[in-house]
Amino acid sequence: MEHERLIARVSSRVLVGLGFALTWSLGNAQPGNADGETPASAAPVDLTGFWVSVISEDWRFRMSVAQKGDWDIVPLNDEGLRAAENADITSDPCMAYGAAGLMRIPSRFHIRWENGSTLRIDSDAGMQTRRLHFAGFEPPVGEPSRQGHSVAEWRTSEPPPDVGASVSPGSELHVVTTNMTPGYYFKHGVPYSSAAVQTEYFVSVSEENGDEYLLVTSIVDDPEYLREEFVRTLVFKKEPDDSRWNSRSCEVP
Repeated sequence: MEHERLIARVSSRVLVGLGFALTWSLGNAQPGNADGETPASAAPVDLTGFWVSVISEDWRFRMSVAQKGDWDIVPLNDEGLRAAENADITSDPCMAYGAAGLMRIPSRFHIRWENGSTLRIDSDAGMQTRRLHFAGFEPPVGEPSRQGHSVAEWRTSEPPPDVGASVSPGSELHVVTTNMTPGYYFKHGVPYSSAAVQTEYFVSVSEENGDEYLLVTSIVDDPEYLREEFVRTLVFKKEPDDSRWNSRSCEVP
């Protein structure tokens, strides 16, 4: 219930941003500002550190390999259903470790700044690396890849006055990922196509007892396989160090 409360608290702000067309104030955190600031030095929120997945929803899909055909939670269209039925989950065990599936895998994640404009996310499960490039600094888009091309920006929101006091101002990381090779949301073969675009909102939450959580709302738009957007909020808890880190390749059963 505690994690459901966290999700509701953060999701309300994300949904306000989508539904009420918030005007985002990008402030000093964006490139091109004076004084030589970078996205890293101007970050309004510190997302770095070691984080572990909290499996607060979709348990049977994330903690085990669900049965073929058990994918009602994903709004697949007819083409998506056909692709799911024909998926061969044994041919490439890393298909569920792409950008639209990786954060759903029970794992530990190490978030750190690779340089002043690139936020790096490493997973111990699957030994994958995502790089979030900040707008204005991102390298040219190359060939499609498992982790795709992610462009990030810091956003600071001020909710409209008519929304109510339950939604407070705050800063979050907004990430859009494109150029992904086809993959799976879950290990039993629920597919996303090369046309998929994933938008994510990373929000940090600190509790009164000192616990820190990272909530990542993932919104996938896939005109090839989905009849509507697939939306989920994933929860991660901060750990003090890397003592529980356990690297294992996605190619090993």
